[in-house]
Amino acid sequence: MDNKEAIFHSWTKGDLTLDGMIDEIGLYINAKKDRAYQIIIGSDSSSTNPVSVVSAVTVWRIGNGGIHFWFNGEKKIFHTLQDRIYEETIRSVTLAQELRGRLRERLGDDALWDEKITIHIDVGENGPTKDLIDRVVGMVRGFGFQPVIKPNAFGASVVADKHT
Repeated sequence: MDNKEAIFHSWTKGDLTLDGMIDEIGLYINAKKDRAYQIIIGSDSSSTNPVSVVSAVTVWRIGNGGIHFWFNGEKKIFHTLQDRIYEETIRSVTLAQELRGRLRERLGDDALWDEKITIHIDVGENGPTKDLIDRVVGMVRGFGFQPVIKPNAFGASVVADKHT
């Protein structure tokens, strides 16, 4: 996935480039700088092939709503559940890395640090993904982000899933 070429969608802002999405996130955070924020990134895909992996970015103004954007990746065939979960996870990590760098440039180091970016992974203790938890959680932590799994991983299992 080339995030620089990606078109992100928003119900309120329409279609945006990565730079346009970064601008909107900056405006949203700067509008109420005194509030606390959490940036949630999650990816999901449908279970039928070929699938488009959807990555979603949610900016949560804690205690006061939020905004979200999503990107539909090219359709791809996955032969195993493991391949699909790995692809979803690495897409989320890649997007998180890009956002972390660009938002630091735009908002400064004080406004954004790694603990404010979480990656929601579509795996949980129940179901067929339970054997993948340690691997994908380790992958996310290895890149310096906080992983969240089901049932708390709404960024993947609700927000991104809504657009699959």
